[in-house]
Amino acid sequence: MRVLLVEDDPQLGDGLTVGLRQAGFAVDWVKDGLTADQVLTTETFDIIVLDLGLPRLDGMTVLERLRRRGQCLPTLILTARGSTSDKVAGLDSGADDYLVKPVDLDELAARIRALVRRAAGRAEPVLRYGNVTLDPASRRVTVDDADVELSPREFSVLHALLENTGRVMSRAQLESSIYGWRDEPDSNALEVYVHYLRKKLGADFIKTLRGVGYMIPK
Repeated sequence: MRVLLVEDDPQLGDGLTVGLRQAGFAVDWVKDGLTADQVLTTETFDIIVLDLGLPRLDGMTVLERLRRRGQCLPTLILTARGSTSDKVAGLDSGADDYLVKPVDLDELAARIRALVRRAAGRAEPVLRYGNVTLDPASRRVTVDDADVELSPREFSVLHALLENTGRVMSRAQLESSIYGWRDEPDSNALEVYVHYLRKKLGADFIKTLRGVGYMIPK
């Protein structure tokens, strides 16, 4: 799950980036509103965590431009502005959630998962497919109720594919969902993760469409 974090405070931004990555998210961090606005027109994210008091372009303008372009990207405002009028303005401008700093990282991660889940039209927090279940909150995967140990990358690949069951995901889409800008994946890394997932979940669990991508069939 790929998160765009827009935060100009270096210490807070670094702490949020580290904490969210430890929670299993691929996080890209930008420090001003103009860069965020430009990135949002060229790259794909699952959610944006947006401060309001930003240099170069304030967060509210970033949000308004996002919505004017017709982008439905889930947006969580994370700001020091805690008045009721600020919250009303943010939500009425198109934000999906509003948190006031300081924030508990576990709560932030839970709200991110909930917003992405709702955007996908999914009510249940746990993903299920046949005898396999994946719990994004606990990062637990089971087969027939028995725990299966996955590496963080294997978990992220499986999570992305289960979120898109029945749809083909290209290499670029999968890599975008599990890697941030700072990561440099090996050329065959994705194939290795898929190979190990098949060994652990079943040889036919993930289908390869040569030249197109991967999918978990419905």
